[in-house]
Amino acid sequence: MKKIAIVTATRAEYGLLSSVIRELRKLESDSFRTELIVTGTHLSDHYGMTVEEIEKDGLRIDHRITIPVDSDSEIAISNNQACALRKFTELFATEKYDAVVLLGDRYETLAVAIAAGNTRTPIFHLCGGDTTEGALDEWIRHSITKISYLHFVTNDESRRRVIQLGEDPARVFNYGSTSIDNILNAATMSKAEALESVGLADCRYAICTYHPVTMEIGNVEAQMTNFLQAIQCYQNIQFIVTKSNADQGGMQINEILDAAEKDISNLHVFASLGIKRYLSLMKYAEFVLGNSSSGIIETPAFGVPTVNIGDRQKGRLQSESIINCGIFKNDIIDAIEEAMSDRQREISRNVVSPYGDGHAAERIAEKSYQVVMDGNINLKKKFYDIQF
Repeated sequence: MKKIAIVTATRAEYGLLSSVIRELRKLESDSFRTELIVTGTHLSDHYGMTVEEIEKDGLRIDHRITIPVDSDSEIAISNNQACALRKFTELFATEKYDAVVLLGDRYETLAVAIAAGNTRTPIFHLCGGDTTEGALDEWIRHSITKISYLHFVTNDESRRRVIQLGEDPARVFNYGSTSIDNILNAATMSKAEALESVGLADCRYAICTYHPVTMEIGNVEAQMTNFLQAIQCYQNIQFIVTKSNADQGGMQINEILDAAEKDISNLHVFASLGIKRYLSLMKYAEFVLGNSSSGIIETPAFGVPTVNIGDRQKGRLQSESIINCGIFKNDIIDAIEEAMSDRQREISRNVVSPYGDGHAAERIAEKSYQVVMDGNINLKKKFYDIQF
């Protein structure tokens, strides 16, 4: 029997992988199986025990790999990686998967990729070739690209970068982003239903996520102060905030948000909203605020303006609906004012997303199945040289 593994460690990653999991599961038979491995913050109470969202979605979980998720220091993150490397090496050596599907750029994903490399398990990588100059994700993502065999990128610019990294164009596929698939299929709640699910009546609101800028980790408190002061200038808007991820500085951000929620009446903080609720709320928001990749990739497809703060997403392919601003209070306020202007709303409504047509997952699943079942994977990759 041929076996593909899919690994998810965070809520955001699962949101992008869930449609791929479903499409691959449709292909299961006596000769092919897709195993879902859940790890990382999914299994942490502090980050909302989001494994329960996967269970509610009715997806079979084949392995649960518990690793530490402390992120308050470089040593803690390295310890997380070391644990992930050891446990996933043991799993891959035992299960002998024909391929493992990994997404993106997180530090634990790099450890899983190394484990796959050490056990000669081919990696099918999603979302390579992107650039995020303000985050450690930048070098992690490109490192995983070089360990990987197949590449499923989200746009043409990223495809060119992966090829520039020496990967054979015949193994690099631009099928678009699975986030666009989610927008078409998951944002099914009405505005009233979505708001009621977070305890709010009909109102004007914004969706917010603020992650640490891991290349500027020393000024988390100052950045959050500016962010929260800007929010307080808009008492007529409710701000629905999802907590930060497990990057270094993320726990500090979450502690600040928890404390601020007690004093700021229009601030509502959640560990996780789940894909359906998060995207449904995004669909009807006045704007999306913060520095998450979802503001760059998903939000424009809804015709909703994005206020993107700081450098975390610097370098990503962007739409005209995105307003980039600095990290200071007045920068954020100016950008919010622009986002709410009639001109920007009109621009946002007419944006065409550069991230695909909503059929990425089925194409990724088809290609992954085909390559595994053909059985012709050769991990002795030749470096693809480009002409200067």
